[in-house]
Amino acid sequence: MILTSILLAAAIMSVTAGDGSSQNSPSQDNSLVVSVEAEGAAETSAAADSKTKPISTPLPKNTLDLKKIPFKIVHETYRPTNGKRNWEIFIRNADGSDPVNLTNTPDVDEMYPHVSPDGAKICFVTDEGRGRNRVRHVYYMNLDGRNRVHVAANAREPCWSFDSKSIAYVKSEYERFSTREYATTGMVLYHIAENWHQPHPNTELHHIYAICWSPDGKWFVSAVEGGMGYSDTIIAFEAFGRRVYDLERWGVRGCRPDLNSDGTRMVWGETDWNLQTGDVDLNAEEPKVTNVHDILRVARQSKVYHVDISPDSKYVVFSYGPFSGGQQVGGMAEGWNLCVSDLDGNWVQITDDGLHNKEPDWVPAKN
Repeated sequence: MILTSILLAAAIMSVTAGDGSSQNSPSQDNSLVVSVEAEGAAETSAAADSKTKPISTPLPKNTLDLKKIPFKIVHETYRPTNGKRNWEIFIRNADGSDPVNLTNTPDVDEMYPHVSPDGAKICFVTDEGRGRNRVRHVYYMNLDGRNRVHVAANAREPCWSFDSKSIAYVKSEYERFSTREYATTGMVLYHIAENWHQPHPNTELHHIYAICWSPDGKWFVSAVEGGMGYSDTIIAFEAFGRRVYDLERWGVRGCRPDLNSDGTRMVWGETDWNLQTGDVDLNAEEPKVTNVHDILRVARQSKVYHVDISPDSKYVVFSYGPFSGGQQVGGMAEGWNLCVSDLDGNWVQITDDGLHNKEPDWVPAKN
């Protein structure tokens, strides 16, 4: 099985190696990384002309027929469990109904759930221990919360491969615990069947977070802050190679990108107050994004975060609440709720308890 995975990785590397020629970045070794600087006002003019009118509150819930959406939603929430407040992972219908606690562990905090493409499993993180001895771990479990499996300690930001057989995660930058989402260094690909932790070939990956693996297995998109020569941007980088591209060239600015199920559309947060989408082409000579425009925009006393696109590419789910809330994993965000929107910006709130509801992810129908 290990040999099979190695051959698969080598095959993907050989295909992607010919996808485009490198462009040099002054801050990086030419043999390791490509950085495309933001340039060309014509390429970003569409984004500048597509601002939607600010809407400070959700529309009435009956604006969208949420009951027809066939996908459930998982998310993290901070609430009492057996009389003790902690982070738990919940699953609920797209209209917010029938919430179920999947973890029920008052002494362990579970957060950042991501569902496998086959709809069978959830990967997530836990914070275990107290104070300076606290450690963030990556696990996965069945969709019903059973059969929890430990993947790695001092790890965070996990996501699934297209075939639901591997989990990518980034390593914590420091031994001392930090809630900063970008406190990361290096990436590892964990292949479940072989129990094999494969280091990513690009050893320069630094301060990346909110990683997302493309459906064809060739690319990751992620946010990066203060690392790899970047201040704050969204990048695309090879899954089994060393090329890196800055998507700001295409008008993509902000953080927390997510790809749809066929890798042709991307959503992200441009600022704390608006969510955007664009058509992404990962099969071009270099990754590019076109038709960048707003999905929705809110008044600045609020935040919208953690946007995730539905398996049928018709809806997004996201976190919404007071600006004082902490968007980082484990950050307190009292008053934050989950909302669902179509891609035309008609959005409604699906929870109303304000119990730090964050990091939502759609549950695909099981294959």
